[in-house]
Amino acid sequence: MTAQQHETQTPPRAGLTGIRPAGDRAVLIELPSLDAVLSLQAQLTAHPQPGQIDVIAAAETVLVTADSPETARALAAHVRSLDLEAPAETESTLVTIDVVYDGEDLDEVAALTGLDRGGVVAAHTGQLWTAAFAGFAPGFAYLTGQDSSLEVPRRRSPRTAVPAGAVALGGAYSAVYPRQSPGGWQLIGRTDAAMWDLGRESPALVRPGDTVRFNAVRAQATVTHHQQSSAGAASKEAQATEGLAVRKPGLQSTIQDLGRPGYASLGVSSAGAMDRGALRRANRLVGNGEGDAGIELLFGGLELVALSDQVLAVTGAAVPLEITPPDEPRDGDEKRTTAVRHPVCDAPFALLAGERLTVGTPTAGLRSYVGVRGGLGGAEALGSRSTDTMSGIGPEPLQAGAILPVRAPRPGSIVGHPEVSALPDRNEATVLRVVPGPRQDWFSGETLQEFLQQEWTVTPQSSRIGLRLNGQPLTRCRDGELASEGTVRGAVQVPPEGQPVLFLSDHPVTGGYPVIAVVVHADLDKAAQLPPGTTVRFAAATLPAELPETPKESPHA
Repeated sequence: MTAQQHETQTPPRAGLTGIRPAGDRAVLIELPSLDAVLSLQAQLTAHPQPGQIDVIAAAETVLVTADSPETARALAAHVRSLDLEAPAETESTLVTIDVVYDGEDLDEVAALTGLDRGGVVAAHTGQLWTAAFAGFAPGFAYLTGQDSSLEVPRRRSPRTAVPAGAVALGGAYSAVYPRQSPGGWQLIGRTDAAMWDLGRESPALVRPGDTVRFNAVRAQATVTHHQQSSAGAASKEAQATEGLAVRKPGLQSTIQDLGRPGYASLGVSSAGAMDRGALRRANRLVGNGEGDAGIELLFGGLELVALSDQVLAVTGAAVPLEITPPDEPRDGDEKRTTAVRHPVCDAPFALLAGERLTVGTPTAGLRSYVGVRGGLGGAEALGSRSTDTMSGIGPEPLQAGAILPVRAPRPGSIVGHPEVSALPDRNEATVLRVVPGPRQDWFSGETLQEFLQQEWTVTPQSSRIGLRLNGQPLTRCRDGELASEGTVRGAVQVPPEGQPVLFLSDHPVTGGYPVIAVVVHADLDKAAQLPPGTTVRFAAATLPAELPETPKESPHA
């Protein structure tokens, strides 16, 4: 992240504005027009290169992620050889969306545009909108209008939770939030339209190339949520004879595997375990494949009862483990121990039928992983059993009374030997190595040094979506809005308020705030183990040889 690192850039071929590194495993390709964006996306999708994972189109860029730094370099070279003037063929459908215009930011939008509330509604409903590309979240389509009367800046500080169905404006775009998620757009209304439904043949209601008309209405249906009674949960456990039963889920426990990479073009993040090394270790210990599904839990507090004999391992955060005998002996249990046992982390152990495992509060780290021999079963969504807290794809977070099916072990698999793991020291700042972000040039050299030299505090607002950090605010060296573009796990975005956000497993696929740096892939597991109140310091890592450099000037200025 030195000044020298972003002084040069490989000269692009005609139709290509530039190529920038986006961490050590991705490149951001800048293009002169939306037509060129769609052409590149179509070519890379139709003819994927070895090691290519995701292709994320945006207004003026295409982000391509790879499985290694070497693949990222090869992809950059491949893109330079393509003809980006070849048109991309798209299909179009007219979609009408009913909207109640009572958004929290409607008055602010009216003031920014010089219109009154009615004028904003008339401008929004009085034009056709075209879905240019998808991103941010599944079902989130970036819609371009026929005029610029409603072009407004994003909020200075993004909301931590925008409700599902919120109709919003951001820059030159309009969109509908498919589900509750963070967001920095201006909210003008709400709709009941299901923007994303895996039960449909085409899950996204609005696809790139479609035309959208908004229709103002006065009323909206309500949604009733039903909760399962504790009596019903107890009955469910009593009837089951196999797998694991959840007695207490703790603060947040979810099913996780290594995620669902490859669907970012639909707005679906890879999700998966936050500490992937810990999940892999838990699976090794119980004899599973590294990608089998286990449980990820936050701050301990999980209680599981074995409905049949199981082999488990707990990794990640340092937590006390306790196994208690059955509440009531079952037939054939006479020879089984009635003593309380305390297995250790990072080693396999048996949990016999009727026994209860309690995972205590961490003494180091934040997230624990429970691997179960055979791996957890259940339905897959887009090839993964992971819970994505932002998109809602995958199983719901665990609830008391839930029964977790366990798959049969792989033939010939054996349990592993105990392993040793390392966790961040809560009393010292955890160092995360970074490489230049694709938008490092939105910040002065002095600001870059401030970013690297100070310690940042992890705030309680952090989640699986990202770490929200607090420190001396960072200031940009240029004004204006950055067009939304693809983002990667590990990206450090800086909203106008100046407090960085480090994107993690469930991060939005696209974002509109400049990325000052990207944490290298090897350090992301450490970020997953940082509780609120701990501190982080960023250190410059060496940019992989031959990756394109970040130039001083940007065409987005």
